[in-house]
This record gives sequence, structure tokens and C-alpha cells, in this order.
Amino acid sequence: MNLKIYATTHKAFDVPQDPMYQPLHVGRACAKDLGYPGDNTGENISHLNCYYSELTGFYWLWKNCKDVDYIGTCHYRRFLINEQEKVFTKAEYEKLLQEYDVVTTKRVVLNNSYHFGFAANHNIHALDTTGEVIRDLYPAYYEAFITLVHQNETYFGNMLVTSKALFDEYCEWLFTIFAQVQQRIDLDTDEDAYHKRVLGFISEFLLLVWVRVRGLKVCECKVGMTGEKAETRELKEVLAEYFRRKDVEGAKSYFLKRKEERPDVMMEASDVSGELRICMQIIATAGKEIETYGHCFLDRVSEYRDLIQIFTCLNQIITRREQGIQTKKDEDFLDKNQISDVAIGVARQVYQAVRHTP
Repeated sequence: MNLKIYATTHKAFDVPQDPMYQPLHVGRACAKDLGYPGDNTGENISHLNCYYSELTGFYWLWKNCKDVDYIGTCHYRRFLINEQEKVFTKAEYEKLLQEYDVVTTKRVVLNNSYHFGFAANHNIHALDTTGEVIRDLYPAYYEAFITLVHQNETYFGNMLVTSKALFDEYCEWLFTIFAQVQQRIDLDTDEDAYHKRVLGFISEFLLLVWVRVRGLKVCECKVGMTGEKAETRELKEVLAEYFRRKDVEGAKSYFLKRKEERPDVMMEASDVSGELRICMQIIATAGKEIETYGHCFLDRVSEYRDLIQIFTCLNQIITRREQGIQTKKDEDFLDKNQISDVAIGVARQVYQAVRHTP
């Protein structure tokens, strides 16, 4: 089987040694050369990367990659993995593609409908216009679009492996739709770079619409991470400095601003260690302690790594307590680290929130 999987990237990364994986620099027309093949040769839309995200790579593969029978996409830090949480080998893909039409990510189950969630985070006019274009150009897909957009599932990441024939059919459908969407809306209404990538976000959902209507047999797989986003790492580094300075209000203001600009940093696929959620707890606890006592734990401990370790242990203790388990070791930890009633109360709220998250 002649199969290539392209790892789309916009930054330097450790390219897998397996020759099945090929790096592809997306948005190369508007960026510094990373030394990888780019999506700005041949027939391309590389200059539209700010709207399409990794889809400019899809377009390039559709129009220019002619030497494969099967093709796939992944990210520079995300790969489809098997049940043993290992990156698929070529032999495994060959076996899967004998049984399935498409290999992609497991569906994400949302707390609310896809339409509700999109409206909360992006320009809902873009999604609604996409539906109108589908109604006009591909009416056989419109009923599925309307049904699924008001349900609570989607694919994510634009990661898939399939035959080149099916990949080309999907791209022709997708880019025909988006060409019309571009004509009907102003894609520059969103000021920041993250929200301008609206077509890239919508396409994740449209893959679900396409495979459902086509009746394709889909193998849904786990996604393995090779590291955290640079934006997530930067956020942690800045918060660490605020903690070191004991500046609770500064940390809170910065965190909320960054979260509004890049809501994706809090997603599990970005915050792979879960530390940003603990940072939220640290900020909330410090604020409530100052309000209650006039001071907070940052007067005693202010180094980032120490804080993460203490609050991780605290959350583990609260989990055990809520399950009816109390040990002397846990009580000694709380005493030794002078864990306040306020901190315990916030940790309980975190436990309840996590437990009731679908």
C-alpha cells in the first residue's frame, strides 16, 4: 500500500523517523522558512492560512499530491494511536484500511449542542452561513447538517487517513462550500488570529456531516500528544512569575485575558498535564484566602512547581475524603502545609465540578 501521512506544522518539531510521515509547513506563503516542504508551491491557497489553518495543507495535498494511493494528515504534536497508545505503524494502517473507509479521531462529546458551543466561542454567522451554502450547493447534506449541528458531537483536529480518491472527493466538497462562504461573509470581522481561523474550526464538524451522509465506515481512534502547545507553555511561565511575585490580581487578570484570546489552551489536547486547571484553583484559593484572612498561602510558598505539587496532593486528598477515606498521612500533609479551610473548600468545589462534568 502506497501510504503517506503528512504532519502539518507551523513551527519546527521532531519529525518521526518513520518515512511514512512527511512534514508539511502550512501557511508557508506568509511565514519564515522552517526547512520543510511547504503548502505554497503548485496550486495552493497558502496565503489564506489565517482563515483555513491546517486546511491549506489539505488543499495542497488535494491539488498536488499525485503519487500515493492512501493519504493521511496529523499534526506536529498529535498523532492517531492504537489501543495500546502507540502510534500506528504502516502495517496497522494497511490492516485498518482494508476494513474501514476512513480512520480519524474519536468523536468529542460536548456539554451542549455544537451550535451552542460554537456561538459561545466563535462567529456564529460563519457556521450558519456554511449551513446555507450546503443547502444551496449540496441539498442532500443539509438535513444531516441541521440535525448534527444541534446535537453534541464533532470530530476534532482535522486528522484522518483514507484513500486518495476519497480524500480528493472530500476536499472538493469542502473547499467548494468554503469558497462560497468566503464570498458571503467578512472573515476579518474577528480581530485576533485565533478566531480568524473559523473555517478550520468548522471543517472539523463538517467531516462528521460528510462521513454520515456518505455512509462511510469509520474507525475512530485515540489521539496521542507529543507535547504541549507553545501558547500553553508560555501561559504557565508567566503565571509562575506572578505567583513568585505574590501578585494574585495580576495572575487572575492575565489568565482571564489569555483564556479569552485563546480558549483552546484549556482544552485537554492543549493542557496535557492539567496544570492550567490547577493554576485556576491556585488563583481562586489565593483570592478567597486574602478576602477571608487578609493574606494567603503565597506568603509561604510561591514557586510554581511547589504549588502544583501541593495542590495536586490536596485534590487527591479531597477525592479520597469524598469517597469516605481518611488517613493520618493525609491529615499530616494538611497540617504540615498549613492548608486552610478555604483551600479545602475550593478543592471540594473543584472535585464536585469535575465529577458532574459529562
